[in-house]
Amino acid sequence: MDQILNKVGGYWLSKRADKEISSVGDDINSLSSSIEEGTKWLVNKLKVDHRSQKRKCAMEVADEESTKRALTSTRFSDLNPPLSEPVIKALNCAGFEFCTPVQAATIPLLCSHKDVAVDAATGSGKTLAFVVPFVEILRRSSSHPKPHQVLGIIISPTRELSSQIYHVAQPFFSTVTSVKSILLVGGVDIKIDIKKIEEEGANILVGTPGKMHDTMERLDNLDFRNLEVLILDEADRLLEMGFQKQITSIISRLPKLRRTGLFSATQTEAVEELSRAGLRNPVRIEVRTEIKQLTSQTSSEELASTKTPLGLQIEYLLCEAEKKPSQLVEFLLQNMPKKIIIYFMTCACVDYWGRVLPQLSVLKSFSLIPLHGRMKQSAREKALSSFSVLSSGILLCTDVAARGLDIPGVDWILQYDPPQDPNVFVHRVGRTARIGRQGSAVVFLLPKEDTYVEFLKLRRVPIQERKCFPDALDVISSIRSAAKEDRDVMEKGLKAFVSYIRAYKEHHCSYIFRWQELEIGKLAMGYGLLQLPSMPEVKHYSLSVDGFVPVNDINVSDIKYRDKAREKQRRKALQQKKEAAPQLPKPEGSKQSLDHPPAVIRKKTGRQRKAMRTKEDDEEFERDYRLLKKLKKGVIGESEYEKLTGFTGFEKEREDGDENDSEEAIFPVYKTKKQEFKSKGTLNRSRAKAKHSKYGSFKSSFMTKSRKNRK
Repeated sequence: MDQILNKVGGYWLSKRADKEISSVGDDINSLSSSIEEGTKWLVNKLKVDHRSQKRKCAMEVADEESTKRALTSTRFSDLNPPLSEPVIKALNCAGFEFCTPVQAATIPLLCSHKDVAVDAATGSGKTLAFVVPFVEILRRSSSHPKPHQVLGIIISPTRELSSQIYHVAQPFFSTVTSVKSILLVGGVDIKIDIKKIEEEGANILVGTPGKMHDTMERLDNLDFRNLEVLILDEADRLLEMGFQKQITSIISRLPKLRRTGLFSATQTEAVEELSRAGLRNPVRIEVRTEIKQLTSQTSSEELASTKTPLGLQIEYLLCEAEKKPSQLVEFLLQNMPKKIIIYFMTCACVDYWGRVLPQLSVLKSFSLIPLHGRMKQSAREKALSSFSVLSSGILLCTDVAARGLDIPGVDWILQYDPPQDPNVFVHRVGRTARIGRQGSAVVFLLPKEDTYVEFLKLRRVPIQERKCFPDALDVISSIRSAAKEDRDVMEKGLKAFVSYIRAYKEHHCSYIFRWQELEIGKLAMGYGLLQLPSMPEVKHYSLSVDGFVPVNDINVSDIKYRDKAREKQRRKALQQKKEAAPQLPKPEGSKQSLDHPPAVIRKKTGRQRKAMRTKEDDEEFERDYRLLKKLKKGVIGESEYEKLTGFTGFEKEREDGDENDSEEAIFPVYKTKKQEFKSKGTLNRSRAKAKHSKYGSFKSSFMTKSRKNRK
């Protein structure tokens, strides 16, 4: 027996050992395969990094050559009138030796006490074109200004642009002795800014018009009598954003004997009006990029001016709304190691795509940073600074980052949604190919929006067609899966969809972007919606819902937040709402039988309601007329008449009034009745005459009564 047990035990131990050895072998195989996969990934990563570094070096060389071509042969030290030595030193420390065309044209004029209105392509160096003469003018003014004596003001439309100008100008401001500067932008408590100005003083104000105007309104000790220079950067945008009232108020506080500069990439009628109102005999400077075009007939070259930088290549891509996400993802995969800015129509769209794109498995390794105007100021600054220092990454933003921002190394501008204002198109694409560098841009258009291409060409924007990616990965199912798993994704998608449609309705080019022809169904599929939301645009305007496939295998009200705290709060709110819902009291009396349901009460039509109102008015007029006849015959007394007609206080008002009171004051009720009577459009002419004759006698009776009372 013992021998049998020993044999069985040995057999069992041997089997167990075999299993363990097999398991160890499997683990070793798994480990080796993991090591192999990791090695392949590392090799691919090194190859990508090597290609990226190689491309970066090549682009740096190309950019350096392009930058040299974009500069003129004029040195800052050769300008006339000459710049001061500290300013030249600050320019050299920043790496600026030669001027761009706009700088070479603008700086001498502003330094010669001329007002200027500058229209130059975006990315042409406008910031230094006004910062350098701004500082030179201040250096020639009072050497030791008082703490609250304002010498110069720079106004720009957005917080980000104001902050950028402020930090670019700081090395130059420091060359002016005893001068304090302050940045005035939203997102910072105005009490903090006021306290800082009161304690430290401020001689240079840089900021947005709203915050600057508010600060001027609250501070009485700021002295603008010796102000030397006013700069309005992105002047067209300042007016488009509704700051005209604030700018007018700011200018009214400033002395007329000052230097003023208006800088913009687009000159509009509003800018022309502001130029006439705020500038004294301005010199107009227009700097345009010229490209050589080969004419087909004569085969000769001719120059054509454009509103975009010379090194910028712009393309458009036509695709249906439900295919836009797939084309976007494929575009990002094809341009993986590059630095890209993607523009959306609304803040809600940025929130949504910034939430859903990182959840796609193919984009896990991408750095996606959202930026829009509804973010807190600290979050906006953090997002912008984070993207600026990246060598490759993706910024998802609205037009808050479309103007003036100088973000280094941007390779591509992708406009997922065309801008509402066509003027913004040039500013968007101008975030790349700055100061002569190379850059590319692409805009996604729906097939019905193809006329926008010709519109851009008429506006001197060169643009070419780009073909769709034929094998783009379908990501709609992945987006819908993300919405099913997290209520936050689903709600953000609905908000983005609704905000896009409402923004689409407000397009400035409504003859191109016709929202009545918008295909809601395909658009909803492109946003990965599970169900179509209830919208007036869909209900009342019969927009096309073709192409939308709703998800019926899940109840959207049952979708939970992935964040447990938010889900708990939602459940609690639903329970409170359910408990607070009023309980309708049960009707008393016998229940209606099923054979005799309650009668349906129908609403009266508009014509019926008008007829009822007319009948009531007629009856009231007849009653007043009969009461007047009874008063004349002595059947009723005056007090009873006044009580019945609501004419109480008539005698008292007459005694307290002036003897020369007008007829309207004596007969207020009659006049009111007559006006009300005349406003009725339902009475025909014969009835109106009859009623008017009755009220003629009504008036004469009151006149007789008034004369008796005077006697």
